[in-house]
Amino acid sequence: MMTEMEKMLAGELYRPADPEIAALHMWAVGLLYDYNHTRPENLAERDRILRELFGTVEGTIHIEQDFRCDYGKNIHVGDNFYANFGCVILDVCPVRIGKNCFLAPHVGIYTATHPIRAEERYLGLEYGSPITIGDNCWIGGNSVINPGVTLGNNVVVGSGSVVTKSFGDNVVIAGNPARVIREL
Repeated sequence: MMTEMEKMLAGELYRPADPEIAALHMWAVGLLYDYNHTRPENLAERDRILRELFGTVEGTIHIEQDFRCDYGKNIHVGDNFYANFGCVILDVCPVRIGKNCFLAPHVGIYTATHPIRAEERYLGLEYGSPITIGDNCWIGGNSVINPGVTLGNNVVVGSGSVVTKSFGDNVVIAGNPARVIREL
């Protein structure tokens, strides 16, 4: 029988109130509090906290404050990662972001979702679907990447977009829902 944590990571219905999941969330919230309250010039401490929080950090990372996530351990970023102010990454399932990726202000990356059936929602059940973002991507301000999306390499997402499906390499996408507006 799978634990609630195993169900969560597998994208199956799970109970977020499970003690193991709740403890991981509280651990992450504590680190986020520390991170969001460090002095901006204390780059070494900010870097240390992000490396403790995230599952993988390959190379340099810089995230402007205020940053939020669910668990942190399910976030994996490549070298030269930058997220501007107000970034939210809901990492119920793995979030994998390649190298040289930049997020403009108020980008939301959401692996978490809720059941369509009201009965399941009322029972407190949730599920998620992983997100993968390739190398050299730029996500414009106030954009949302929805559960299950994969973006290829060299993808530019226009500001205010809602990305509801996957896209391949070398495209500019924009809109709600996002669609290809130009090939690179």
